[in-house]
Amino acid sequence: MLERQISDWDDAYANSPHIVGSEDLPDLWARQAKTFRDELAAAGRARLDIAYGSGERNRLDLFLPQGTPAGLAVFIHGGYWMAFDKGSWSHLARGAVERGYAVAMPSYTLCPDARIADISREVGAAIAKAADLVPGPVVLTGHSAGGHLASRMVSVTTPLPAAVQARIRNTVSISGVHDLRPLMTTGMNETLHLDEAEALAESPALLRPMAGARITCWVGGGERGEFLRQNALLANVWTGLGATTTAVVEPDRHHFSVIEGLADPDHALTRTLLG
Repeated sequence: MLERQISDWDDAYANSPHIVGSEDLPDLWARQAKTFRDELAAAGRARLDIAYGSGERNRLDLFLPQGTPAGLAVFIHGGYWMAFDKGSWSHLARGAVERGYAVAMPSYTLCPDARIADISREVGAAIAKAADLVPGPVVLTGHSAGGHLASRMVSVTTPLPAAVQARIRNTVSISGVHDLRPLMTTGMNETLHLDEAEALAESPALLRPMAGARITCWVGGGERGEFLRQNALLANVWTGLGATTTAVVEPDRHHFSVIEGLADPDHALTRTLLG
């Protein structure tokens, strides 16, 4: 019998201290993102800072393929609901764009200026705005906190309008945090302000999937044990509640490298997302 008990929840959710060179990655991501934005802007295929709400960070970028889009992909960034914005991840749109999809990347208000429930509503509004701009099927993905938000969008209490729900074809949660309750015991909660009621209401693993939900839970094989557990958790729970689920553990990927496949149109992560 395998017995496991976690005594240090802060360490369980700490990625950077366990990844060599992680301190250099934010600058690298920003450079890669700017290069991609500049490339598509020069080609007239980038629409930047589209407002989807009245908040300062209620803005999304939309990257367009050549020709008529086959549909809309949405990428929701991570950062434990406390860090980053859309501008660090533009390059991850390349895979879907080169396969003919428009890609929307929203920013959202960060904690503590918003609660996680507020962020869920903002992301719902961002997806609805992008869906108004691009017809066709919609696929959703996000990383870490963004993986939580992507799966939250296909929970039965989704903030998405019914017309947008009907267009969602597939969701991929990458390294998603699907049960928020453990975070209540971490130092992060001084910023997140999670309480039991909100954790129960905003945890996809504690909710039912919306009708017809299809979700892949994708994680790197080199990630922290908690992310491997959270990844398997949602796939297991939602399978029992009628969703079509798959759990994937990609070998030789850590928490920050696991998203790189989205930049490659031929990578399995991109192909899985677009179905």
